[in-house]
Amino acid sequence: MVFDIKMIQNLYETLPQRILQAKEELKRPLTLTEKILYAHLSKDEPIKDYKRGEDYVNFAPDRVAMQDATAQMALLQLMNSGRERVAVPSTVHCDHLIQAYKSAKEDLNTAEITNKEVYDFLSVVSNKFGIGFWKPGAGIIHQVVLENYAFPGGMMIGTDSHTPNAGGLGMIAIGVGGADAVDVMAGMPWELKMPKIIGVRLTGKLSGWASAKDVILKLAGILTVKGGTNAIIEYFGEGVYSLSATGKATICNMGAEVGATTSIFPYDEKSAEYLVATDRKEIVDVINSVKDHLKADAEVENSPEKYYDRVIEINLSELEPYINGPFTPDAAHPISEFAKVVKEKGYPQAMEVGLIGSCTNSSYEDMSRAASIVKDARSKEVSVKAQFIINPGSEQVRFTAERDGILTEFEEVGATIMANACGPCIGQWKRETENPERPNSIVTSFNRNFAKRNDGNPNTHAFVASPELVAALTIAGDLCFNPMTDTLTNAKGEKVKLQEPIGSELPQKGFGVEDLGYIEPVSAGSNIEVNIAPDSQRLQILQPFAVWDGKDIIEQPLLIKAKGKCTTDHISMAGPWLRFRGHLDNISDNMLIGAVNAFNDKTNSVKNPLTGEFEAVPQLARNFKAKGLGSIVVAEENYGEGSSREHAAMEPRFLNVKALIVKSFARIHETNLKKQGMLALTFVNKEDYDKVREEDKISILGLTDFQPGKNLQVKLTHKDGTTDVIEVSHTYNQLQIEWFKAGSALNYMKGE
Repeated sequence: MVFDIKMIQNLYETLPQRILQAKEELKRPLTLTEKILYAHLSKDEPIKDYKRGEDYVNFAPDRVAMQDATAQMALLQLMNSGRERVAVPSTVHCDHLIQAYKSAKEDLNTAEITNKEVYDFLSVVSNKFGIGFWKPGAGIIHQVVLENYAFPGGMMIGTDSHTPNAGGLGMIAIGVGGADAVDVMAGMPWELKMPKIIGVRLTGKLSGWASAKDVILKLAGILTVKGGTNAIIEYFGEGVYSLSATGKATICNMGAEVGATTSIFPYDEKSAEYLVATDRKEIVDVINSVKDHLKADAEVENSPEKYYDRVIEINLSELEPYINGPFTPDAAHPISEFAKVVKEKGYPQAMEVGLIGSCTNSSYEDMSRAASIVKDARSKEVSVKAQFIINPGSEQVRFTAERDGILTEFEEVGATIMANACGPCIGQWKRETENPERPNSIVTSFNRNFAKRNDGNPNTHAFVASPELVAALTIAGDLCFNPMTDTLTNAKGEKVKLQEPIGSELPQKGFGVEDLGYIEPVSAGSNIEVNIAPDSQRLQILQPFAVWDGKDIIEQPLLIKAKGKCTTDHISMAGPWLRFRGHLDNISDNMLIGAVNAFNDKTNSVKNPLTGEFEAVPQLARNFKAKGLGSIVVAEENYGEGSSREHAAMEPRFLNVKALIVKSFARIHETNLKKQGMLALTFVNKEDYDKVREEDKISILGLTDFQPGKNLQVKLTHKDGTTDVIEVSHTYNQLQIEWFKAGSALNYMKGE
């Protein structure tokens, strides 16, 4: 089945002309990123040399993809948009709500029972609005998109931060909040600040234990978690052509961990091979006439410093395996140095669980290479020391891997095959340990490793590596094991060395599957009714947020001054809270409960200035709201990094938080806040963060003359009567200011 072939054909028919127009206007060669962006300008958007990192531009994406946790809120908003049918091809993927506990079959059965109300809602709304629906068990959204929807030169947005996975097939794919998805599904332009472009030149060729995952693990160490903010990472150079399509997808997927808007690779023979293998030869046939446009111009590759905002070089031939962590994905360590780090830092050396899967590393190639190591260990009579958990990326991958004996290799050494879903990667892991207070180490092939991310345990030290390295460390049960140099003792007492991983990029017998898990929507769904029980604890009809009252914000209490890292996991936790993603009131009870209070170094413990007592953060916000008060949140760098979790913006809005004042924002979260009518403000002088005191009353002045590029004033009135006036900046353009005035972007769209 080839989805949306007419849309793809139409794009390729106009692509050369659009790129030619852009070249003539800009009077220079173009990067691949620029070609795709300019080919997707909204119909009324002029072709001009937009300033990277400054100008806001309207685009027209080709499609939208939503995972089930974020789709609930997106579809609830779509129901309020006045639309009868989505304007672009869109899909919903049920992958986030399946908890990994016992095994694939049991866990899937449990999910279908416990989440029936949500799955039914998503299915009915999808049918009504013409949205493709992928059932629970069909697979992880990004792997399913790569196998079925991603195409070179296209542009899509997805309500998940790892949407850039599709960049492995040469697509501009960007993670957004649900309100952005609603705009596109409703036929409106989608706004993005013209990104900067980081060029990464790859030379040489991978060998031995090195894998595509190690490219992005190394790059994360170079760029850090915010080094790619407001930038697209574009890979070029001879090295790109040796990487498989799924390997490239892995690299693009984890680009989210450096804050990149997205990442992209040029179209090549590996792309064509993957498209053909996934039953999309029809696309390859059409591409042949435009393939020269699906890579950067030769002048760009020859003189990259002239055309990219930054150029980084990585020699694949010299790349060794990396292991990153704990607690942040940019703590990058080459395996040759990692044992020393473990001992110096005092990390728990016993490796207790190895987890392979997630949207980052769950392809057929990943499974086959990891299985080869397990098979080699078994043949040498080396036992597996740690617990082993496997999450296939899709039903197509699972079925094919089972047919080819790959899953059997894992099962023979005691591994548990979990459902084709996100599972432990997003906290959907019911882990059983004898003592959760004990520090412990796990290694995953996932993308994120923030504290409590996988199992909810702050004492778990999670490290990120390639599936190959995860397999080796799981066999050894030792964090300090280096498979490139170290030996293991087998059942006979012999010292043996694991062989280098081998595997197949694509299955030699082709992919197989009995049921993809896809449900096509009806051709006309206007008569379909969507019913939500008034007393439902999972779903809740959205009420519009209040419009701005036209006044400055005067003397509102501080809710929390957050200290250190404050990701969307800290703001709106996943795990068990995922069940409330369609019920704004209920899920608001997790607002900022993971943030560290700068005044007492505790989580979910903030002082109520009215009583002097310490309360849970959401409870204090509700108390303020009940008294007609708003509140203010203050935080540090890269606030809101991590998942594109719209709830992290909607919950503060719902609980009457008036503004967030931070040292810097993560891109997606800042946009999410703007879409919900929130004030997202940044300290002009970061040291002013230190001036905020525990019982301050905070005023935000200048809103009556709210203008793009014009700073606002914040007045801090301290408990002792003294005051501080500080300056804050913002990145609102005129349209975003209108969203604020209307109460939300959705209100503005409806004209409320």
